[in-house]
Amino acid sequence: MTPVHHRSHVDDLLSFIKASPSPYHAVASAAQRLEKAGFRELRGTDDWTGTTGGSFVVRGGALIAWYAPEGTPAHTPFRIVGTHTDSPNLRIKPTPDTSSAGWRQIAVEIYGGVPLNTWLDRDLGISGRLALRGPGGTTDSRLVQIDEPLLRVPQLAIHLDRAVNDGLALDRQRHIAPVWSLGAAEEGALLRRVAAAAEADPDEVLGWDLMLHDIQPPGYLGAEREFVVSSRLDNLVSVHAGVTALAGAATAAEEPAYIPVLAAFDHEEVGSGSDTGAQSPLLERVLSRSVTARGGSPEDWSRALAGAFCVSADMAHAVHPNYAERHDPDHRPLPNSGPTVKVNVNQRYATDSTGIALFASACERAGAPWQPFVSNNAMPCGTSIGPLTAARLGVPTVDVGVPGLSMHSARELCGADDPGHLAAILGAFVTSG
Repeated sequence: MTPVHHRSHVDDLLSFIKASPSPYHAVASAAQRLEKAGFRELRGTDDWTGTTGGSFVVRGGALIAWYAPEGTPAHTPFRIVGTHTDSPNLRIKPTPDTSSAGWRQIAVEIYGGVPLNTWLDRDLGISGRLALRGPGGTTDSRLVQIDEPLLRVPQLAIHLDRAVNDGLALDRQRHIAPVWSLGAAEEGALLRRVAAAAEADPDEVLGWDLMLHDIQPPGYLGAEREFVVSSRLDNLVSVHAGVTALAGAATAAEEPAYIPVLAAFDHEEVGSGSDTGAQSPLLERVLSRSVTARGGSPEDWSRALAGAFCVSADMAHAVHPNYAERHDPDHRPLPNSGPTVKVNVNQRYATDSTGIALFASACERAGAPWQPFVSNNAMPCGTSIGPLTAARLGVPTVDVGVPGLSMHSARELCGADDPGHLAAILGAFVTSG
């Protein structure tokens, strides 16, 4: 990509992130982009027989999409891009209305590995989905997004906590209830506010999956605007890159040698153990049905998997200038030097030498740089959906990711060139091997 193309890609990424404050919104945004590229949604209860072209399946905060032109042999191998739609945040409890000392507050639960100090003194909105009563005992789902300064988790003044800069830990259990008004707790107050934003009757709301988000918009940072700063870079950078690569594969003139697939899972930040997570059979069942729909046999399904490969794309750590000793001394990725290939011999990442070679080959075709990443031996590394996907499908997998700072913060940072690099590399991967 040229500098102009990199900036255009990031401009679109920032729009994608702004429209995607929750996993459910991220899926809706991805689906909208795929539909513009000619993809159509398939439901699990539909008959998929004879289905070709671009298709996608939505389940809650997860999306599985693929492109198989008419005439594609049923045994054609898959090229899978694995990502996740969720980010660490604060989620609203089922009984949310509470109060303390004359302040009306909202009860929240910590989701994933949240650096709580980054959520203090920020203007917060609410997003997620409502489950509504439908006709004849059915239920419906409706997205809600309140991009207003509705709530705030106020920090204790330094005059009342002189040790705040001495590393005093925030009490995770008692002091994270955001304030949003004055007065005693009023049962149903939050529900009425959220239902009004969704143009729904509060009496029809049977349940919800609601969370808080920082309403500060994403943007650029730096002397030359060389950085991107935003909430949810982990992992919407990768979801957006995967959607871009898949849409590009669908509009390519040549017939694909592989079936490109995007698997955007939910709940990665809490272990992927749900019906929409990488530990579930969701991807396996969808891909198997896609083979059967094109007239494939069990043997065709086995052949398609045997030739498959997966790139698990998640954010990675750039070397921190103030804490360089926390990183491996010989592996110090920097922003705008390309995505990293993440290696861990204890299989916290699924990368091996064949995965490195395949990814490096895709980088060469895309004309994009890449960097190796290994954690410091004294600092246990995180993990991703890569090992889960590899173990679930028996498919070779390589873990990669754009390097950044402030991972899991309410406001993360990465290089402005790297999202475009990642999209170009994934495009080369899904179309050429």
